[in-house]
Amino acid sequence: MSSDDAEPTAAVTTTVQRSQRRRAVVASTVGTTIEWYDFFLYGTAAALVFPQVFFPGSDPYIGIIASFGTQFVGFAARPIGAAIFGHYGDRIGRKSTLIITLLMMGIGTTLIGVLPGHAAIGIAAPILLTVLRLIQGVAVGGEWGGSVLLAMEWGSKRRRGLMASWPQLGVPMGLLLSTALVQVVSRATGPSFQTWGWRIPFLVSIVLVGIGLYVRLRVLESPEFAAVRDTKTVARRPLLDVIRTQWRDILVAAFVRMSEQAPFYLFITFVLTYGTKQLQLDRNDLLGYTLIAAAIGLVSVPLFGYLSDRIGRKLMYGIGVVATGLFAFPYFGLLDTKVSGLVLLAIVVSLIFHDMQYGPQAALIAEVFGTTVRYSGAGLGYQLASVIAGGPAPLIAAAILASTGSSTGIAWYIVGCAVVSLIALFLMPSAGRGADARPPVQASVRQT
Repeated sequence: MSSDDAEPTAAVTTTVQRSQRRRAVVASTVGTTIEWYDFFLYGTAAALVFPQVFFPGSDPYIGIIASFGTQFVGFAARPIGAAIFGHYGDRIGRKSTLIITLLMMGIGTTLIGVLPGHAAIGIAAPILLTVLRLIQGVAVGGEWGGSVLLAMEWGSKRRRGLMASWPQLGVPMGLLLSTALVQVVSRATGPSFQTWGWRIPFLVSIVLVGIGLYVRLRVLESPEFAAVRDTKTVARRPLLDVIRTQWRDILVAAFVRMSEQAPFYLFITFVLTYGTKQLQLDRNDLLGYTLIAAAIGLVSVPLFGYLSDRIGRKLMYGIGVVATGLFAFPYFGLLDTKVSGLVLLAIVVSLIFHDMQYGPQAALIAEVFGTTVRYSGAGLGYQLASVIAGGPAPLIAAAILASTGSSTGIAWYIVGCAVVSLIALFLMPSAGRGADARPPVQASVRQT
């Protein structure tokens, strides 16, 4: 039996460790890319297609708000996924849960690709769409914690910011892949994109899932969790333990993401609605600008993760928070010019400021929790932001735009998110430069 097939232990050979470290990074990054491809694909379709296909009505803004409403269901489901898979990820390991989340996401996305519209099955269409979005949300809610921990726990403590940032690349890569495919299919199918062309990117998901499964099945369990298992200190009730002992840290982790997640979904999803409906900009141009910004993220996300190992997580993250708040009004000012170069500048800069936070964010949050409850605590804190930030953001922005016809209120909303995040960042325990923030909590232990 080869070393890669052997049962992992707390002490692995240097050769296996190097090999598995690479595999862990690749498996985490590829898996999260596929998960976020599926998740972002829905957001793009919610802005461009779903209002007409699943929510036809006389007032276009009603259809847009209803479409973003189903998108919010996916965000609301993410803490549920974090709780379920966080519990089992701390009980049975990171790897097994990641296989399940990938399958759930792929099946849900593929089924959306064959779902009949409102014209064919009436009210059943948006109901089924909502159910499938719920499945997507649960899957991506359980994905983040496992993928980040698998990469981070295979790396050295001095490089946790960089190691944990690699799975974060799944966001720009998933955004790049989904936006690129939508743009290609949109150009190829022309007017038919609104009727059947939009389904093609959803159906492609099943192929990507097959690739992701192959990669993930080849990686071993993380050495930190293996050590916990080998010493028979696996928590019996990790989710309950971390809620009982670190509930404040969970809430702080959620609120520290306000300035990252809420603006992000305005920058990549709502901008399509604002640009096409309010400013009458070309859909394919906006998708192209988003592609360029996402491509830059392939460099900027790990770069800022690396810098957080050098200057500290909180400092790096705080710079990104302040930059996002200060850019809120200039962002819409650049968009409103309708000048191609300035619109591109707005979209690119907005995502660079996002990456300043997203690069160090995984390690910043994960280091607050001990190994025995890390999947549960970090995942729950991270995904709660979906309910208070990411999910409501396009809905709030669409409602503000519908009622005022102006972007001013939306810009103030971004500023408010930045203020909340700064306060939460101040309250967050310091983890030092790549070290554990604190020893593991005294969790209930399963004796084996």
